[in-house]
Amino acid sequence: MKKIYYILFAVMVLCVACELKLKPNSDMERQVEILRYDRIESRYLTTGDFSALQEMNTEYPIETRTLVENVLKLGAVYEPDINSRFLNFYQDTTLQTLITDAETQYASIDDINKKLSAAFGKAEKELSHFKIPKVYAQIGALDQSIIVGDKTIGICLDKYLGEDYPLYAKYYSKNQCKTMSREYIVPDCLSFYLLSIYQMPNFDHRSQQEKDLHMGKVMYAVNKIMGYKVFTTKFIDAVESYMHDNKNVTLDKLLISDNYKCFSQYL
Repeated sequence: MKKIYYILFAVMVLCVACELKLKPNSDMERQVEILRYDRIESRYLTTGDFSALQEMNTEYPIETRTLVENVLKLGAVYEPDINSRFLNFYQDTTLQTLITDAETQYASIDDINKKLSAAFGKAEKELSHFKIPKVYAQIGALDQSIIVGDKTIGICLDKYLGEDYPLYAKYYSKNQCKTMSREYIVPDCLSFYLLSIYQMPNFDHRSQQEKDLHMGKVMYAVNKIMGYKVFTTKFIDAVESYMHDNKNVTLDKLLISDNYKCFSQYL
């Protein structure tokens, strides 16, 4: 009988040891999960389900207000007829097709959640001003791709239906269509969010070259965090050359710095 107790005790000790060993790794991995606001939105806009509208207003009030007022510009959410205006706006056959195609293509987004977790986790470690935001998916009207709010990111799935999506050819150039696919969602989230964090002081009074270099810094940072070259411009190349010659400069210092003259010799 004593032998059984000793065996059970040894097993318990082993389990505790394994848990202690594994726990730090799980804590280090910050999981980002995109909230599926788009599914509730789709339910309301395709069926007129009033319970879906209630859920949008109670569970996602900020997201709904941003969509109605800022993205679609239909009016204020408190206006008496705003719900019918919102519903009627999406009854257009083109928009109904967008909704259906977006929900079909993005029935599963596990791969995007995984990439977001890795990218945002790395950014949080390397950038002192970076705080992991809340991320949600929505369906817009082909006007915007990423919506950045106060520690929130909204992904407009209708802008990421693929380079060869037939409807895009009517409104966008071939170069624009190249970036309107699934693999650009995470880099775009990261670049737009970084631009909101590291804003350029006195933007309106800066030269075009300084503005281009500021964008180049952000895109260079995105490339480094993603681990491959997502974006390529001569301004990104200039930043890359500068960073190669100044290895003491971290990504954090690069993005915080307001000095653009240091890149002039690399242009």
